[in-house]
Amino acid sequence: MLSAVGTLLLLLPMASTVPLAWHEALFTATSAVTVTGLVVVDTSQLTLFGQLVVLGLIQLGGLGFMTFAALTLVLLGMRLPLQQQRLIRESFNQTSFSTLAHLVRLVIGFALIAETLGTLLLVMTWIPRFGLWEGLWVSVFHAISAFNNAGFSTWPDSLTDEVANPLVNGVVSALFVIGGLGFVVIAELVQLPRQRSLSLNSRIVLHATLWLMLVAMGSLLLLEWNNPATLGGLDSIGTRLQAAWFQAVTPRTAGFNTLDTSELTTPTALLTMLWMFIGAGSSSTASGIKVTTFVVLLLVARAFVAGRPQPAIFWRAIPETTAFKAVAVALAGMLLIFLCLFVMTINEPEKPFLALAFEAVSAFGTVGLSRGVTSELSVPSQLAVIVTMLLGRAGPITLGFFITTRQRRGLKYAEENVQIG
Repeated sequence: MLSAVGTLLLLLPMASTVPLAWHEALFTATSAVTVTGLVVVDTSQLTLFGQLVVLGLIQLGGLGFMTFAALTLVLLGMRLPLQQQRLIRESFNQTSFSTLAHLVRLVIGFALIAETLGTLLLVMTWIPRFGLWEGLWVSVFHAISAFNNAGFSTWPDSLTDEVANPLVNGVVSALFVIGGLGFVVIAELVQLPRQRSLSLNSRIVLHATLWLMLVAMGSLLLLEWNNPATLGGLDSIGTRLQAAWFQAVTPRTAGFNTLDTSELTTPTALLTMLWMFIGAGSSSTASGIKVTTFVVLLLVARAFVAGRPQPAIFWRAIPETTAFKAVAVALAGMLLIFLCLFVMTINEPEKPFLALAFEAVSAFGTVGLSRGVTSELSVPSQLAVIVTMLLGRAGPITLGFFITTRQRRGLKYAEENVQIG
């Protein structure tokens, strides 16, 4: 519904400087509400009204429908059936509806504070360069887009002109990393002085996030250091390190880029696709299969190799239902990417396969990075990407709820072995 409303608003004459086709408006609205950042029309071609529409869709899609549903219930004092209350509780990993109300207020407040602080820091660079009102607007737009991991920029080349600007690189990357941790993790970190402990979920997210960022940055430095079109073309070592950091963390569904993504070497592009597929934390502004899902899959494999009956980490065992859910979410993601890529290869036979595969993974992970083929896709391919963005954002959540709330079986079948591998 949000995509449809956004499409109608973007089709209004006052929304853009050039007339938009229906599929271009639909693609832009869907990309915004799924906080993806893939564009077939440059955001710079939208008027202030059009950019406000995009920004509103980003904020609604980034914080999540469950957040605003729960906030509405809290503000209006409404009651939901127990089944629907349970779904909202589980999306925030809460055990009671009363603690959920406190968490929702914390989520909204933290998001507004983070976006405000990001804006105040960015204006220090952009108001002196663009003037008061334009500098303020681009600062607000990029702060909200960064915190919500949307990747939308008011400039056609994203943040490539800011590759050597430490303030912009630091603020934007900090916003999308924090937004990608997940609101449950953020809430636990805020309450850590009182609770003095973190849940297993938060510890996994924090450790996995740190290691993924370090591995991604090290790999990018190794593979792109001598590439004259990316890191090799930058003047100083400091700028190269800064660009490597930004380009290493942005695939976790942020979508901004300070290097030309189309010029990345093939090994780097493949690793970037892996980071996009994994994504960031659950209940966050980011998508992908989520880092917790990826870690659980690794733990299941480790437990099998070690001959253990149950996967475990940090002296805690992972429930069997969680392992099944991780397998289902990862498999659903791979099938969705395959179907999207299959449709695109039929309709875009002249396009490089790597560029199309990169596009499909970026759409599923709602990342927004592209190797320059988005605007050149045919209408059927654009529709495939639109469906992939929608399912990539809402699909894993829906699948997770479906698995969590499934009916209890009345029968137990006899077991029989099946060969694997």
